[in-house]
Amino acid sequence: MTELRPINSVNDIAQMIDISAVQADSTDDKVKEVVQRARKYNCYLVTILPAQTLHAKSLLQGLPTPKLGGNVGFPSGGQTTSIKFQEARELVKMGVDEIDMVIDIAAHLSGRDEDVYNDIKAVVNASEEKPVKVIIECNYLNNQQILKACDLIIKAGAAYVKTGTGWAPSGATPDNVELIKKHVGDQIKIKASGGIRKVDTLLDMYRRGASRFGISVTSATRILEAASGLKYPIQFGE
Repeated sequence: MTELRPINSVNDIAQMIDISAVQADSTDDKVKEVVQRARKYNCYLVTILPAQTLHAKSLLQGLPTPKLGGNVGFPSGGQTTSIKFQEARELVKMGVDEIDMVIDIAAHLSGRDEDVYNDIKAVVNASEEKPVKVIIECNYLNNQQILKACDLIIKAGAAYVKTGTGWAPSGATPDNVELIKKHVGDQIKIKASGGIRKVDTLLDMYRRGASRFGISVTSATRILEAASGLKYPIQFGE
């Protein structure tokens, strides 16, 4: 596996964060706040619900950073594959830089591997080479199901395995990240999302293999403020 790079500054942490406003009550003002905080702290990406995409894009004013993310099949994953395909195409047309999609969780729990693979592959194809991060919602899966999902995601050509939406009863855990990393190695990247509220949690998950983090605006602000008081560089030995 690739050796972990040291973290040399707060900016290194910010550049791993997708700062989010993806709850049902994420108003226009909340989206504006997310964009403002992303700019203040130099977060990598802003991620919002599909209907807020053009609003967020207008606030970003065509600047190259932060990047803009779009969400497909969010949050249940229960939409048909054709709907997910069209949603991804529409988001690309609206100008997103990356796409996070939710797998068909019910199909995966039912053991319909081919349907899950085809669902992911359709979104990858529709995304026109934009990076696709595939949400498996670990809260509902056992370890075997998590690893099977990873295999299907790699086969479909996505860029990341993502642990969750932030809508499930529990979020990402360090153990989830470590389990996935030991299985996938360097075949695919890992995004941890859901319940990451402390800088120590983020650093622990980075050590275990996650390289991107989906974090709400409130928690991201708290984490980056705390990170400003850390001593750098932060090394990650064996």
